[in-house]
Amino acid sequence: MITQEAVYDSISTVIDPEVGFDIVSLGLIYEVNVHEAHVHVKMTLSTKGCPLHELIKQWTQEAVEKVEGVQNCEIEIVWEPAWNISMASDRVKKALC
Repeated sequence: MITQEAVYDSISTVIDPEVGFDIVSLGLIYEVNVHEAHVHVKMTLSTKGCPLHELIKQWTQEAVEKVEGVQNCEIEIVWEPAWNISMASDRVKKALC
């Protein structure tokens, strides 16, 4: 059975190369829904103009697809709520602020 924790763990291997932290710790993953073998991830990026938009989305999809049992994965990029540093983990906040 696929768990949200397993999906989050796998996504946490995706590093935002602009800041050097994983996208889970940055607070860019808003929601993970698992329904049988299908996973839907709702996420954002730090800015709408992120030049690595498609690459980060692809890396996230590849990370989810590595989770045992996942047959289908949908990555949805959303812009609301807009990301801000308060969404990041305390470790990231200390390093970036």
